[in-house]
Amino acid sequence: MPVRQRVRRCLWWAALTAIALFWSVRPSAEPAAFAAVAWAAEAPRRDALLRLPGPAGHTEDDVITIDWRLLRGLDFRKGVKSDTLRWLDGRRVRLPGFIVPLEDFQERAKEFLLVPYFGACVHLPPPPPNQMVYATLRSEQPMATFYPVWIEGTLRITNFKSPYGIAGFRMQVTRMTPYEDKQP
Repeated sequence: MPVRQRVRRCLWWAALTAIALFWSVRPSAEPAAFAAVAWAAEAPRRDALLRLPGPAGHTEDDVITIDWRLLRGLDFRKGVKSDTLRWLDGRRVRLPGFIVPLEDFQERAKEFLLVPYFGACVHLPPPPPNQMVYATLRSEQPMATFYPVWIEGTLRITNFKSPYGIAGFRMQVTRMTPYEDKQP
């Protein structure tokens, strides 16, 4: 093999390695200013969640729609939960996301991971534990792996180790529906 071709091939592999390394390295935490702004912006919503059982017409059996920003309140490095997450532990919640089957080419399953974006865990480094939910169903159901879904069930803050990473939450799913932007 000519020297130029070997050099070109080495440079190509070096560039590919650099790109892979760049995409796999993540900052250890959000900048303090961004975190403070995000915390302040979510204060009205967080306060409303904490007062939910009190207002007339609401019971502890109500299903609470949450999103992935709320789950970031779990500091998985220190094992610390936000007040809102402590309050939500054991309550019925509704969360949108994408399904990651725990086995390759799985069309039906009783368990899966729910992640916030398509392709998480499979082609990229896995999301952090506070961005993965281990979900279990009572019976096998078809897995819509390319389309977002809503899952509804009891949220528990506990780790689950999977082949795709550690999930910081578990949910016993009672209902799974295709995602629609409108909430019922």
